[in-house]
Amino acid sequence: MKNNWWKGLAVVLLLYVAVAGLLMPVPRLAILNESIRNLYFHVPMWFGMTAVLTASVYYSVRYLRAPTPQLDILSHEAAKTGIYMGFVGLATGSIWAKYTWGAWWTNDPKLNGAAIAMLIYGAYLVLRSSFQDEQQRARVSAIYNIFAFAAAMPLFFILPRLTASLHPGAGGNPAFAKYDLDSNMRLVFYPAVIGWTLLGFWLAQLASRVAFLKQKVYDKQLA
Repeated sequence: MKNNWWKGLAVVLLLYVAVAGLLMPVPRLAILNESIRNLYFHVPMWFGMTAVLTASVYYSVRYLRAPTPQLDILSHEAAKTGIYMGFVGLATGSIWAKYTWGAWWTNDPKLNGAAIAMLIYGAYLVLRSSFQDEQQRARVSAIYNIFAFAAAMPLFFILPRLTASLHPGAGGNPAFAKYDLDSNMRLVFYPAVIGWTLLGFWLAQLASRVAFLKQKVYDKQLA
């Protein structure tokens, strides 16, 4: 139980975010209005996704240095969790765009970059399923996972900042400025980032445990 304190923290933080995110006051800004509350869900998911994908790359690097089935599983399940969080982030962003920009999707560098990045990671899942040999699959997946991370992170965080965009955090539209994140919102936003990130690692851990059990059953059948 002592090693699982962070799971309890994740539950407490997310419950706090769910309640405070809906009830605490937010800035009355034109266009955004009440939709600004999505900041507590949409943006922290991207933070959590980035942290989990970073862990996935870490395991991929370790696998290439000293291959073991356990490291392959940890890398794969973390990557899948990050991909799921990324697609949920796209979905919540699309809903937000509909209520602020009037369209589910716009030709915006930030949105297009995020979509391309998720397609790159989607190809990781397709590539992995195309190999029958376990060692070959694990090695190629680890190499591609590192490439996908190196390609996706600039698409998420660097290139959009170099161009004009409607999205906060891109071009001349800075994110988390005083006009879109006041002191009240920070009381919810920062716990939300921590909570969603912990949830991402929790989901990756659960998926890895299931994969380990499946591997044990498979090994027993071969024995």
